Amino acid sequence: QVQLVESGGGLVQAGGSLRLSCAASGRTFRSYTMGWFRQAPGKEREFVATIIWSSGNTYYADSVKGRFTISRDNAKNTVYLQMNSLKPEDTAVYYCAKDRTSWGPLVYDYWGQGTQVTVSS
Repeated sequence: QVQLVESGGGLVQAGGSLRLSCAASGRTFRSYTMGWFRQAPGKEREFVATIIWSSGNTYYADSVKGRFTISRDNAKNTVYLQMNSLKPEDTAVYYCAKDRTSWGPLVYDYWGQGTQVTVSS
């Protein structure tokens, strides 16, 4: 069993920055691909970023590329999402998720409870 707890959300003005954290407990997450997703009101959940454990490669949604950075600290069992140059359209609940594999993403099988990010114009 894995528990994922996000933190770091809040209210920020457009152009500002936030860093989200996702702390994992329980079964180690060190060998798994991790991802960030978001869901805005009235919209479906969408992919934001992922970091592949086996290769260290990172992938981003086009909407955040160049502004967001995903990283991980295996010693702390934590994955981060650094968000810069925030826009009002980044407003959403952000979720972290663990994939079943180290080479995926294939299937995200554990999810956090989410943290709210609100960007004012």
